[in-house]
Amino acid sequence: MAIPKKRIIPRDISWLSFNGRVLQEAADPSVSLSSRIRFLGIFSNNLDEFFRVRVATLKRMIQFGAKAKMHLEQNPEGILEEIQMTVLNQQSEFNRIWDGILREMREQKVFLVTEKDLNAEQRSFVEDYYDNEVSPNVIPLMIESIPDFPFLRDKSIYLGVVMSKQESALKRKYALIEVPKRFNDRFILLPSPDGEQHIILLEDIIRFNLPTIFSYFGYDNYQSNVFKVTRDAEIDMDADVSTTLIQKIEKGLKNRRKGKPVRFVYDKEMDPGLLEYLIRRMNLTKRDNLIPGGRIHNFRHFMEFPFQVLKDQGARRKPFDHPLLLERRITDVVLERDILLNFPYHSYSPVIDLLRESAIDPDVTAIKITCYRLARNSKVINALINAVRNGKQVTVMLELRARFDEEANLEWKERLEDEGVKVLIGIPNMKVHAKVCLIRKRLHDRVIHYGFVSTGNLNESTSKVYADHCLLTSNRAIMSDVNRLFNYIEHYKTGTHFLKACSTLIPSPVFARREILRMIDNEVKNARKGKPAMLMGKMNSLSDEEIIEALYHAAREGVEIKLIIRGIFCMFSESERFQKPVTAISIVDEYLEHARVWIFHNGGKEKIFISSADWMTRNLDHRVEATCPILDERLKQELKDIINIQLQDNIKARVLDNNLINEYVRADHQPPIRSQVEIYNYLQNKKEPEDSHIDQPQKETDSETGSN
Repeated sequence: MAIPKKRIIPRDISWLSFNGRVLQEAADPSVSLSSRIRFLGIFSNNLDEFFRVRVATLKRMIQFGAKAKMHLEQNPEGILEEIQMTVLNQQSEFNRIWDGILREMREQKVFLVTEKDLNAEQRSFVEDYYDNEVSPNVIPLMIESIPDFPFLRDKSIYLGVVMSKQESALKRKYALIEVPKRFNDRFILLPSPDGEQHIILLEDIIRFNLPTIFSYFGYDNYQSNVFKVTRDAEIDMDADVSTTLIQKIEKGLKNRRKGKPVRFVYDKEMDPGLLEYLIRRMNLTKRDNLIPGGRIHNFRHFMEFPFQVLKDQGARRKPFDHPLLLERRITDVVLERDILLNFPYHSYSPVIDLLRESAIDPDVTAIKITCYRLARNSKVINALINAVRNGKQVTVMLELRARFDEEANLEWKERLEDEGVKVLIGIPNMKVHAKVCLIRKRLHDRVIHYGFVSTGNLNESTSKVYADHCLLTSNRAIMSDVNRLFNYIEHYKTGTHFLKACSTLIPSPVFARREILRMIDNEVKNARKGKPAMLMGKMNSLSDEEIIEALYHAAREGVEIKLIIRGIFCMFSESERFQKPVTAISIVDEYLEHARVWIFHNGGKEKIFISSADWMTRNLDHRVEATCPILDERLKQELKDIINIQLQDNIKARVLDNNLINEYVRADHQPPIRSQVEIYNYLQNKKEPEDSHIDQPQKETDSETGSN
């Protein structure tokens, strides 16, 4: 099979294939029932964000024409048509899976009931619950009486109501009710017969009470169906130079709530007259992704399902402490040797403890850290505030443009500044996506820097689910470059000379792309000489066209290529011109594979890196990223072991082929290997040798690493 003339798979079609892998997990009978419900919620949430961002971008490209041509999207009209077809097929599969889950729930005597299924006791409960808990949050809108059609909120679900009177000439009326999920739980446990558990959805409680809500009008027949609107979530930044970034983001957040509709999803049983009325009043067309669905929408809320009622709850394995961090201060260990934390297998506590220790250490003078996405009640932020209260100089690079976290980060900015923290808010037209921390400690006549470089966000909540790596280190070369990275962020107007001066870290922008291409070319040169040549890349997404072309060239020249890509994969992995088959897999399992790891054979002197950057144009050219080498030989072996376990996965790995089929990797006559379980066992049973340490860091002064 040759690589088609269209040399890359459109990123949006590849992303839908990834979401199809999420849907596969929901269909897998070996997965616990509660986890399968969660996967349906994840699938739904992913799809919402896909329409809010990617489909909205394609529509903008069509609107602006040739001037808007972007990377990989040369035919947005055709891609939109393929998206529509793929989404409809996935929706059909989603409905099939959900019907099967409902049957299994009924076998466990757990019933999701509607307003039509209630017994006398439940009807009384639902009436009281509506009066006491829901009615204050319900605002019915008689849409035919309103000159301007009401603005429909993104992420909300609505009941479209048709009212009529039997044996009457009274004209039917239409009304809308926003289901108040922001104020009420979506799932309500009902009084239930012995041995059973009945659950009703919030919208069905409203449905039951429609005669009371609209009693004024004298109708006796009500039909109601759920629908939702998905809107363009891109934040437009005006070009007014007198407007600050903060003002632009605040204005953009307000405008986002009124973005153009990019999808209209509705109950296929909706009254045709009401459906036509809604489409007309909202100025929608077939191009706006009108998608018929089932009775229930906003399945993302099913990640909050009351799982305690299920027998099969799928208890998650608990993180465990790193064996070298059990009995000593984190700081003392890190000053002696590098530590590699592998989340969510290892506990995230050492990261928080390192910051907490630094906050009260009298010898620590300064802390610098980058924050992209934070936990809601962030322990990281609490530690930093404690540090500044203890007289430390604390600098936080807070990326205000982290998509869907803009509002939360604006609030964190205000709180940090109120406490005296120096807050940096980024670089124009470039997000700061690196995950790094630098702590300055003065010991007698020495200045020592230590901290960490991570592949994942500083978020203790998601660390329990996201698979990432975090290197705790006091290595002088690494920390000097982390310091240069902060100097660049603070003084970006002076150019990229701070990044150019990095001798150990590989920073983006500019330099990571060059280095990746150089290392790929080095493997090609070795292959041509008949020497072993191999490269391995693990990441969330691979879509950069220049790097994909370099990988094609390397495969043709005989370089062994192994790729583990969770999400977007735009490379054709199969071609008869490749001297060696390209191994390309995706692992979707209990944990979200979020780490970025690069391994290059390099003539036997392997180079191994962890990174915050995917091989995407945005990460390499339009973001500040940090790629860090693993220098400790024991940690290099540990990371290689983890990657090799994943490459052997024959339970949760899928083959990334040219046709996006998502076939599972199956190794005949081989023992079953589920990599996330095997990695957990490998790390839990791993014993560290007593002499496992590196030399004390060399003397380091402000003049050597920059005063900032």
